[in-house]
Amino acid sequence: MEATQPARIRVRPANKANLVIQGTLIVLSILTIYGLLTLDTRNVDPVAAFGDMLNSFRIVFLEARLDNLNWFELLRELLITVCLGLLTTVFGAGIAFFLALIAAQNLAPLHVTNVVKAVMAFIRAVPTVLWVLFFAVTTGLGSVAAVIGMTFHSISYLVKAYAETFEELDPGILEALRACGANWWQTVFQAVTPSTASALLSWTFVRFEINFSVAIAMGAVAGAGGIGFDMFMASAFYLNLRELGMFTYAVLIFAILLEWGATHLKATVGKIEQK
Repeated sequence: MEATQPARIRVRPANKANLVIQGTLIVLSILTIYGLLTLDTRNVDPVAAFGDMLNSFRIVFLEARLDNLNWFELLRELLITVCLGLLTTVFGAGIAFFLALIAAQNLAPLHVTNVVKAVMAFIRAVPTVLWVLFFAVTTGLGSVAAVIGMTFHSISYLVKAYAETFEELDPGILEALRACGANWWQTVFQAVTPSTASALLSWTFVRFEINFSVAIAMGAVAGAGGIGFDMFMASAFYLNLRELGMFTYAVLIFAILLEWGATHLKATVGKIEQK
């Protein structure tokens, strides 16, 4: 038998970039340890506080029950939040699809795509809650401001996602259609849309999950209602951890069902594309 040579261990060279990264990690570690050691606990016993936190988690997850609402009211509040997330996703996806067509570099002139991407980047840079509060100045706090603000941010997010999906399309397909005399709209609906349907659907569901979680927060911050407002009342107003736990379970169950539905729908669309 031939003697096998021992495998060589590759050692990363100590170049300037690695030294900077290692130095940064060491400094951050030292600052973290120093911050923990000098933390002002304001006469609060950390051990007792940690025990109270665990007890609160036990109440939330193991003793969950409804005290002020019944099951019908719980489902109604959850449905309101779902509708807020769904409505903003539908509006955002519809508008973002057409904006993404002129934001993709393989479908529109470069100067047009740069302008659209710059505007969308500015909108994305502002948090959703600020857009909601901005529109609340004119419409007032409530579901209207929440829908407009969430839709505004959803458009900027989906334009980036859709445009990058369109740009990954095989250029040979577009060139073949253009060589056959297909106009811009025929190229979009006969090549771009069918080839990217699965990816577009995935991005849309991702945004729906984000909008659902944002709608929960907007229920408390912007007075949009739904289960988010009830969670805020149960946690900050009358402090009912058991009811808060039931709201949490409702949100978790819906999130799991949403993920399951998105996975199966994507698989179905993928089978259709293969046929």
